[in-house]
Amino acid sequence: MAPSWMSFERERIKTNMTIGFRAFIDFERPSQKLIEAYRSLPSANIGDCCYKMNCMFDGIHSFNDIPLCGPAFTVKVPAGDNLVAQLALDYAKPGDIIVIDGAGFTNRALVGGMMVAYAKEKQLGGFVVNGAIRDVDDIKDSPIPVYGITQTPLGPYRSGPGEMNVPVCCGGQVVMPGDIIVGDHDGIVVIPQKDAEELLQAVRNNLDHEQAEMKKMKSGTYTMQEHQKEFLEKFLKKMVASLNRKEWIGEYLMKDVLQFFIISAK
Repeated sequence: MAPSWMSFERERIKTNMTIGFRAFIDFERPSQKLIEAYRSLPSANIGDCCYKMNCMFDGIHSFNDIPLCGPAFTVKVPAGDNLVAQLALDYAKPGDIIVIDGAGFTNRALVGGMMVAYAKEKQLGGFVVNGAIRDVDDIKDSPIPVYGITQTPLGPYRSGPGEMNVPVCCGGQVVMPGDIIVGDHDGIVVIPQKDAEELLQAVRNNLDHEQAEMKKMKSGTYTMQEHQKEFLEKFLKKMVASLNRKEWIGEYLMKDVLQFFIISAK
């Protein structure tokens, strides 16, 4: 039986839940086909195609070097308390990524070896913790991906309150239930569910272009002219835009400055 202090809701909208004690159990997840399409794509390329706006920071990294990809099952808890994070393990579905917003508090661990072992039994997709973890040796031996800020031996309180599947903030990014979470050695990127279909081809194109240029660099056939075409032209466009904003810069002076950079680059 569910704890009396928490209202569990299986509908997407309900009005009788109290702030701090809300749990939305059912939510829309992306198709498995779409999730699998992102599994082989690097977080860096996804982040580039999001204009560098969707990558987590604050030092969130992998503790067992296992890639991660799946829909977010979000949890919001008070600093240092993991009661609702524990409850989430029973309501998440296979493949779900438990994204825990612990407010970045790192003095107490929110995820440990026993939770990870149970997550394996439940076939969950992994953990992303905006806070600390513990039992690092157990986590390193687990096939369940675990990402967080740091580790500490100090365990959590289990007093509540907390919420499930509400918007959370993790690594400086807003995460909604059902967003696709991708993690690798570089870190974590959040793909809003509503953008995932449209973004996919852009990421594939970005990766193909990058790999083609990398192949040329490794073979010694990538020229300075190609490099300048990408970066010098971009620099000059930015400079022209900047100069155009300065009323005292005349047309001829701007041409002289442009010519100087062009000559200097040859």
